[in-house]
Amino acid sequence: PMGSERTEMRKRQMSMTQETPGAAQAQHSTGNRGPNTCCFCWCCCCSCSCLTVRNQDEERARRTSHELQAEGIPNCEESPAPTLEEVNAWAQSFDKLMLTPAGRNAFREFLRTEFSEENMLFWMACEELKQESNKSVIEEKARLIYEDYISILSPKEVSLDSRVREVINRNMLEPSQHTFDDAQLQIYTLMHRDSYPRFMNSAIYKDLLQSLSEKSIEA
Repeated sequence: PMGSERTEMRKRQMSMTQETPGAAQAQHSTGNRGPNTCCFCWCCCCSCSCLTVRNQDEERARRTSHELQAEGIPNCEESPAPTLEEVNAWAQSFDKLMLTPAGRNAFREFLRTEFSEENMLFWMACEELKQESNKSVIEEKARLIYEDYISILSPKEVSLDSRVREVINRNMLEPSQHTFDDAQLQIYTLMHRDSYPRFMNSAIYKDLLQSLSEKSIEA
């Protein structure tokens, strides 16, 4: 009896190793449909919940792209290609980087790789709000900005301290072009101190600078 059990076990193991790549791939793609196994399990099941963190990062990247398309937000601002002088100026100060659409586009591309593009999107939405004069349009845009970037239920929530949140909540009683001024400044400062130094050392900036330098030499 013990020998027959071992034989059956070998048969099952052989049948598992002889699965076609397509079948294995299908099993992997549908593995999450079933209950996840415990992270402390000894098996190598692909649906193990220890993959949750990585899956959430991948899903956030896909969701961000999908939401931008669904909301009609362009992938980038329209702007001429930056010159070598402009790209060099970006290294002089964060203000010069944010001053031009080309600079914001390059920086936004970098933020997307760090899953923090919502900071730039929020800053741009606040700039757009400041240009409005119609009261009903201001109220509607302010509501959308709040839902998209301030609400704790939003996947694009930006990081703000409690003081600024209290100011926003008071301002939302009567929304104006300047409802989010304090929050916009805080996010601008966050991008300046946290993301801007990494952008200057990123491949995105260095590759662009090198490409423009080579073109300048060839010309």
